[in-house]
Amino acid sequence: MIRHLVALRFKAGTPEDVKRGLMNDLARLDQRIDGILEFRACPNISVEDPLVRGYRDLFWFDFRDASVRDAYLADEVHQRIGARLVAELEGGSDGVFVLDFEM
Repeated sequence: MIRHLVALRFKAGTPEDVKRGLMNDLARLDQRIDGILEFRACPNISVEDPLVRGYRDLFWFDFRDASVRDAYLADEVHQRIGARLVAELEGGSDGVFVLDFEM
């Protein structure tokens, strides 16, 4: 299994309903892509502010294997959601940090 973990640094003032809508759209990708095992989104509640560097929101997908992860990355709907997400981040793509690891 591959866990795809994404930390986000939203622009100051990004409305919660915009964030929630983006996460809901990502969550629905399991209806398009076979092999998505789980999706979760939550706030980063760390108290280590200097180390958090503004990455206060995160989500992750659990994929059955690397081929499912690769299908997700290439998926046109995922790419459109990703573009909308990046537009809401501080510094655009500088406001996202991605980790993939095997579980």
